[in-house]
Amino acid sequence: MESLELKRVASQVRRDIVRMVSAVNSGHPGGSLGCTDFLTVLYFDIMKHTPTPFDMDGVNQDLFFLSNGHISPVWYSVLARSGYFPVQELDGFRKLGSKLQGHPSTDKKLPGIRMASGSLGQGLSCALGAAETKKLNNDNSIVFTLHGDGELQEGQVWEAAMYASAKKVDNLIATIDYNGRQIDGDVEDVLSLGNLKAKWEAFGWLTFEMDGHNIDEIKNTLIEAKNNLGQGKPIVIIMKTEMGKGVDFMEGSHKWHGVAPNPEQLKDALSQLEETLGDY
Repeated sequence: MESLELKRVASQVRRDIVRMVSAVNSGHPGGSLGCTDFLTVLYFDIMKHTPTPFDMDGVNQDLFFLSNGHISPVWYSVLARSGYFPVQELDGFRKLGSKLQGHPSTDKKLPGIRMASGSLGQGLSCALGAAETKKLNNDNSIVFTLHGDGELQEGQVWEAAMYASAKKVDNLIATIDYNGRQIDGDVEDVLSLGNLKAKWEAFGWLTFEMDGHNIDEIKNTLIEAKNNLGQGKPIVIIMKTEMGKGVDFMEGSHKWHGVAPNPEQLKDALSQLEETLGDY
């Protein structure tokens, strides 16, 4: 898909996000808005996947695992917009009995979801299992993951990172949403990650960096990462983003990590985001 069209999709996804969380006065808009460009490029341009019919195994398809499950609004929107389920189902977000729970779950069998997430730190371990399964089955497709930077304060992430390099899991690309903020404040103040690139390299990973809001750079970095698979090393991309990207009063503050806009704020947000594919 051309970059201009990807930007148009991303604008609509951002509209979906703010409308979803505002409608139920609950959810996590900040990180969702920050990861919109990445997930749009991934699903609409990079991944080889078949939305329908959906099956849990995903044989001969690229798989994606969302580890920082609280940013479910952006994932739900991208899944719907790319054809996994009707866009109208976004109206059920966080409602009792809906398939679109606050954190992704598998019990409701929402197409596109292969792992329940929300308890941080677990996504990389699950993705490694899927990646090794593909290797055992001579399935040459790719496993992608997304993680929050605050999530890297969880020890399980580094156990998985150590395992991936030791076992040469080289069909996996992990991406870190490095916006520098988490629910309690700046990551640097809560628990500094230090030199993140040096850390991943020390754990034996091939490491890339990119601007998470530059569509062309996202595309090119993901393509370069794919071209470096199969060489005995797992790959990680450190993606610099801005929490709340696209809505000026949300940008740059951890306060919008898990706070929904009220009706007036929603109106302001929507005025900044072009409707391109039609609201649900």
